[in-house]
Amino acid sequence: MSRPLYRGVSGIRIPDNSIDSWDSQSKDKTEKEGSDPLQLKSPFRLLFADNTSHSKYGVTENGFSPDPFILGTPRSRHKLILLFMKFSIVLIVILALAGSFWWTISISTTSRGQIYHGYRRLQEKLVSDLVDIGEISYAPSKQKELDFCSQEFENYVPCFNVSDNLAQGYSDGSEFDRQCGRELRQDCLLLSPMTYKIPLRWPTGRDVIWVSNVKITAQEVLSSGSLTKRMMMLDEEQISFRSASLMFDGVEDYSHQIAEMIGLRNESNFIQTGVRTILDIGCGYGSVGAHLFHSQLLTMCIANYESSGSQVQLTLERGLPAMVASFTTKQLPYPSLSYDMLHCARCGIDWDQKDGILLIEADRLLKPGGYFVWTSPLTNARNKDSQKRWKVIHDFTENLCWEMLSQQDETVVWKKTSKRKCYSSRKNGSPPPPLCSRGYDVESPYYRELQNCIGGTHSSRWISIEERATWPSRDHPKKNELAIHGLQPDEFAEDAESWKTAVRNYWSLLSPLIFSDHPKRPGDEDPPPPYNMLRNVLDMNAHFGGFNSALLQSGKSVWVMNVVPTSGLNYLPLIQDRGYVGVLHDWCEAFPTYPRTYDLVHAAGFLSIEAAQQHRCTMLDIFIEIDRLLRPEGWIIIRDTVPLIESARALTTRLKWDARVIEIESDSDQRLLICQKPFFKRQAN
Repeated sequence: MSRPLYRGVSGIRIPDNSIDSWDSQSKDKTEKEGSDPLQLKSPFRLLFADNTSHSKYGVTENGFSPDPFILGTPRSRHKLILLFMKFSIVLIVILALAGSFWWTISISTTSRGQIYHGYRRLQEKLVSDLVDIGEISYAPSKQKELDFCSQEFENYVPCFNVSDNLAQGYSDGSEFDRQCGRELRQDCLLLSPMTYKIPLRWPTGRDVIWVSNVKITAQEVLSSGSLTKRMMMLDEEQISFRSASLMFDGVEDYSHQIAEMIGLRNESNFIQTGVRTILDIGCGYGSVGAHLFHSQLLTMCIANYESSGSQVQLTLERGLPAMVASFTTKQLPYPSLSYDMLHCARCGIDWDQKDGILLIEADRLLKPGGYFVWTSPLTNARNKDSQKRWKVIHDFTENLCWEMLSQQDETVVWKKTSKRKCYSSRKNGSPPPPLCSRGYDVESPYYRELQNCIGGTHSSRWISIEERATWPSRDHPKKNELAIHGLQPDEFAEDAESWKTAVRNYWSLLSPLIFSDHPKRPGDEDPPPPYNMLRNVLDMNAHFGGFNSALLQSGKSVWVMNVVPTSGLNYLPLIQDRGYVGVLHDWCEAFPTYPRTYDLVHAAGFLSIEAAQQHRCTMLDIFIEIDRLLRPEGWIIIRDTVPLIESARALTTRLKWDARVIEIESDSDQRLLICQKPFFKRQAN
């Protein structure tokens, strides 16, 4: 990727194995017809014909076989002409082969390369043109377009069916768990609601969203619940998050209070203490994360699936990181030691229940030296039952080696220990949770059952947040930090440079493809897409997180959900350590989010990884899921090998996507497939 991208031909190539198949068919045909005396198996058979062979025409009256080459009959003249033509063809072939051999050895290696690539482009152009006019077709492209789903699926989130889970006997919070595999695949495309509108661009879209784009009622907007849910105002078409409603005099004062409890002047100093990534459990509608974004803090919102009034859906609509996740019975799909701070403001979790196993999971996710912030009436209760529950939590956090830094009103702040030896010196007043054994301490679990042991203590990533570089220096790991993940500095630097080039080229390719708000005078070049054209980005195969880093370094106003496929190498711990957010995911399952939540889906090398696996899903299944995740007029960029790009392009017709194939480099075996999802809305009956 050291050279710029060039716009190439939209089309597909004839696979090499088609030539072998053609040769094989020709050979079979020749062998079947070998009984014909006029079918010559060798060019020299013409010169050394077998005169002793019997004629199929019988013998003459004088006992000799008739000479087939006598010119006295029309049949004889026809055979002689045919024989002469065959001899001429053989001679031409021999001369052509000789000339080709002499020409080949006479040209330089550079010339051969130029001729080959020129021929390849001509071949691709020919195939593309033939496909366009219908002379050549491939089976997938001839299949009909997918139908649209019925209206009940407008906000469909697979794997989260609370009513079905209750019918199956799940309860005590497990009904909110992700249950994949029981549902039938929906081979249809989700339509946007009739009143759906393209979201406002960042940063305006952070504070104002269209009511019609989310499923929520006025009562849900006005009802109490999570503290940050009070920060909204509703009118006929929009929801505004610029409310002056009180929540400790507003979210700004609340964030300021937390900073002071840690010993900081204000929330802008979080970065100096090593805080960069925050997991906001039961985040309301993302108001805390939206405010902290100004201080370069990245907050991931998680909440249970909600069929209406979803915290996750509204947070994503605002252009803030979020995903559906339940803090109930399963470990979250994040590595151990992932976040610098966990925040829970009236998040609805009973931390004292289930023998403290939910606090153990919170501890697993926290980096050494990280902070746990909890706001709840329970911490400041006056009745005996609530005080008893509060004491259970207080004592359990001591056994987790958390230090309670401060308590003000309903808010408590703990700090996780950065010293492993703390666990061996815990009090014996109550049985402390044991440490997980080395073989049982999985660094990156994937929806595993909650464990009743403290995880992460055996990890080579056990580094206090105070000892790590602060943001943005954290984005550039040191040699010893890269060694933890099995990487060399040169390898990491090369990957970073390649992604910087890729992002520049992506933006230049999108320029003539999108509508730009910038005015253009006659004769001027197309203006570049605005920096805020995209906001929510999903990288299906994040690798080291280089795409995320390059986007931010180029000044794009985006956040990236870095997805590491379970079928590939797991560099998610590195991504989290760099100060980004991400998740493990099996792409044969539905991604845990609502429809129409991402502006761009990026997949570099992802199809190659999936093609190497014996999966239970097809490329079409994955593409239908991508279509569900994309907002109308959203973009898909796929980079992969030519055969896989051809297969992907053939499917875009069924998905109604507008697609183009772009050549990356003249000598590259990869291509770019750039697609856009059209804006289809459900029509009134």
